[in-house]
Amino acid sequence: MSTSKPTRITWLGHATVLVQTPSGTNILIDPFIAQNPKYPKSFELPSKIDAVLLTHGHFDHAADVVPVTKKHGSTVVAIHELAAYVGGKGVSDTIGMNIGGSVQVKDVTATMVDARHSAGAEDEQGIHYVGVAAGFVLTIAQGPVLYHAGDTTVFRDMELIGELYQPKIAMLPIGGHYTMGPKEAALAVRFLQPETVLPLHFGTFPPLTGTPEQLAALVGPGVRVISWKPGEDFTTA
Repeated sequence: MSTSKPTRITWLGHATVLVQTPSGTNILIDPFIAQNPKYPKSFELPSKIDAVLLTHGHFDHAADVVPVTKKHGSTVVAIHELAAYVGGKGVSDTIGMNIGGSVQVKDVTATMVDARHSAGAEDEQGIHYVGVAAGFVLTIAQGPVLYHAGDTTVFRDMELIGELYQPKIAMLPIGGHYTMGPKEAALAVRFLQPETVLPLHFGTFPPLTGTPEQLAALVGPGVRVISWKPGEDFTTA
């Protein structure tokens, strides 16, 4: 489908991604900014971020949710328990949901899907139960279907995600150690059948050794694996 403007996906290091739709909706996924060693320090977020999506409660995915939402007037979308938790930390506008559900953010339908990962949130009082880890499928009006897997290993039900939502672009963790590495991500690609893979969650810390080149060598023909650096973006036609 041709559009007057593309969908723009900007990688901000680790699993932090900014999605900007053809109609100008801004969605930030997993804000890890101030203490993210790979965050592009010269990058300026848009003045208005319509929604912040949280895949789970770990520090390296949710550390900056409070300052970002206060500065940019955002609604936080997360699994029910995590939405309640960040609400107690000072986020004034939240939407709690659960796996299989969808919410509408302007021209984007955000659907929460399964992931395989731990998901507690830690603060000065210890570790808290904040629901389970999840991923998001974003169905964009006049744009592509995107899948942000959050933190996960490969699992057979990724076939269901592919069958139900047919994501054109899959954002997958590939670093290993805490998530799947290139070998597991290559099988995820086979299950999901996207056209393009945008690798995430690699190179931030020493244990995250997987690379886009390793993944590209393992996937079949017809799937593009983008080798990108934090601060770079990918635009759809």
